[in-house]
Amino acid sequence: MKVFEKPKALTDAPFHYCPGCTHGIIHRLVAEAIDELGIEGKTIGVAPVGCAVMAYNYFACDMIEAAHGRAPAVATGVKRSCPDNIVFTYQGDGDLASIGMAETVHSAARNENITVIFVNNAIYGMTGGQMAPTSLPGQVTQTSPYGRDVNHCGYPVKVCEMLAQLEGPEYLERVAVNNVANIRKAGKAIKKAFENQINKKGFSLIEVVSTCPTNWGMKPTDALKWLDENMLPYYPLGVYKDRSKEEK
Repeated sequence: MKVFEKPKALTDAPFHYCPGCTHGIIHRLVAEAIDELGIEGKTIGVAPVGCAVMAYNYFACDMIEAAHGRAPAVATGVKRSCPDNIVFTYQGDGDLASIGMAETVHSAARNENITVIFVNNAIYGMTGGQMAPTSLPGQVTQTSPYGRDVNHCGYPVKVCEMLAQLEGPEYLERVAVNNVANIRKAGKAIKKAFENQINKKGFSLIEVVSTCPTNWGMKPTDALKWLDENMLPYYPLGVYKDRSKEEK
């Protein structure tokens, strides 16, 4: 009996990601949600500029490449033009929380009926490991070799907490993919985000706390441990907004 197989919403193209990178896990969770909901034929994904820049090679649904940070704006245009389609963005922290911050905030404030998958690995991955908006206080990166100095660079941006202050968003949850239990919770959250769109509830964002072993300068196993010991205390997991529960 077959108990495990590749989701149909993923192509056969091999991932280009570094060894130990958790993008592959997140791609699978998104594809599993698409399969389970039977929406591949009507789903349109928007790929970012960042490590997932070639996501169009991996998802079997239609894909659009957006300019850096503009994925929520592109997704808004697609969804408003094709309201019967299911539209999602897949973005990293540099793309979403830096150059794309305005697009993120205003699409959430308008409660656009889209799904946003936000990968937070606390660093710029594709361009060589520079400090990101989400890099932790004291974190060493290529552009903060002595650690992030909050007096000079400010504090990290906590996206879920920030967006939760807006009246617009339907659903905001932070999950992680550092162990089996958390991966299962992440899969449920991603599926719910797509279900919200199907049910026309509005803007859903799932923040996935992730690793970047290459740019963190760690072995994959050490990166998972570092995430658990350093990122999760600063970025607590959980639901930050769920209007369906607030209205009950």
